[in-house]
Amino acid sequence: MIDKPHGTPQPMSLAVLGSLAFMGSVVVTAVVIAAAYGLSNNAPSTGASVAATAPAPASPPAASASSPPTVAPSDAPAASQPAPAAAAASPAPDLESTQAALPAPAAPLVAAPSAATATPVRFTPPDARKIPDTDMGVVIHTGEQIFLQTGLNAKAFTGNSLNCVNCHLDAGRLAGSAPMWGAYPLYPAYRSKTKQVDTFAERLRGCFAYSMNGKAPPNGHEVLVALEAYAYWMATDAPTGAKLPGSGYKKLAKPATAPDFVRGQAVFEAKCMLCHGADGQGQRSGKTQVFPPLWGPQSFNWGAGMHSIDNASAFIKANMPLGQGGTLSDQEAWDVATFMNSQERPQDPRFAGNVAETRKKFHDSAFSMYGKTVNGKVLGSGR
Repeated sequence: MIDKPHGTPQPMSLAVLGSLAFMGSVVVTAVVIAAAYGLSNNAPSTGASVAATAPAPASPPAASASSPPTVAPSDAPAASQPAPAAAAASPAPDLESTQAALPAPAAPLVAAPSAATATPVRFTPPDARKIPDTDMGVVIHTGEQIFLQTGLNAKAFTGNSLNCVNCHLDAGRLAGSAPMWGAYPLYPAYRSKTKQVDTFAERLRGCFAYSMNGKAPPNGHEVLVALEAYAYWMATDAPTGAKLPGSGYKKLAKPATAPDFVRGQAVFEAKCMLCHGADGQGQRSGKTQVFPPLWGPQSFNWGAGMHSIDNASAFIKANMPLGQGGTLSDQEAWDVATFMNSQERPQDPRFAGNVAETRKKFHDSAFSMYGKTVNGKVLGSGR
C-alpha cells in the first residue's frame, strides 16, 4: 500500500459537503438580510457577526401625505453591500436565534382613518342631463316631472297647490333641503311618526297624505314607482344606510329667547312677504305655483312635518329667503317659523274626533302649535 503524502487534504463525503454548503447559505442569507435592514436605516454594518454588532433600526418617520415610506433599494451597487463572512470564520449560527436578533418589520406608516375621525365627503348627485336614454330613463324622467309639477302630473293624489320641489329645493338636489339623494339610501327605516319600519314608498305615501293634503297612492302605483326611480337615480353611488352631509334639515340650537309671534311677523313682512304675499298664499303663474302658500287651505296640513316649528326653523335658516339661505339669524328663523305655524291650515288626517284628543295623541310637543290658542282661536279647529 502506498501512503498519501502528508498534509494532502482528504476527500470529503457528499454528505459533509452538503452540510457545509447549507450552513454557509444560512450565514450568507442572515448577513444579507441584516445588511439590508442596516442600509434602509443608514446604520453601518460589518461582515462578521451582524446579529451582535448591527445597531437597532431607527423608528419609522411619522405618517405624512407628502412623505412616502422609505424602501431599501433591491438593486444597490455591490460595493455598498457588506462582504459575506467566510463559512469557516465562525461556527454555523442557529437560525432561530439569528431571526430573533433581526429588527422587527416596521409598522405601517399610514393608518386607515377611524370612523370617528373620518371626514364625511359631500355627495354630488348626477346631472339632470345625464338621465339615461333607456326605458328606465323614461320612468326616471316621469318621476322628475311629477316632482316638479306634482299637482299637474299626480292630480288624483294632491289636495293643495304645493309641489314636491317647494320643500325639496332644486328638483330635490339642494343640500340642506331634504334632498332625494340623502333620503333614498336611508330606507327602510323605523319612524316614530308611524311607529313602524317604513319603506321609501311608504314615506312617499305619507308626503301625499300630509304635505300634499291629498291621498296616498296605492303601493305599486306608477306615480310612486316613478318618484322612487327618480330618487334612486339621484342617489347613484351614494352609500346605503349612511346619513350624508346635507341630507335632511340641520337642526338649530334652542333659541336664546323664546320664539315670538310678533317678532316673527316683523321678519315675515321684511324678508318673506315679497314672494309669499301679505296673506301668505304665495304666487302663481298660470297653472304653476311659483311661490308656495305657507298656510291656509292650499298649504300643507297639520300632519305634515313642516308644521313643527323646529323643522320649519331649520328649513328657513338654511334656505330662506330663496337664494339667500343662512342670512337670517337663528332667532329670526325661530320667530318667523312660529309666526308661520301659528296660522290655520287643513286638518290632520289622523283627527281623533276633537282637537284636544288629537293633540294628546299626535302633537304632544312644545314645537307643535296644534290645539293651542293664538289670537283667540284654537288652532286645528278650522275656524
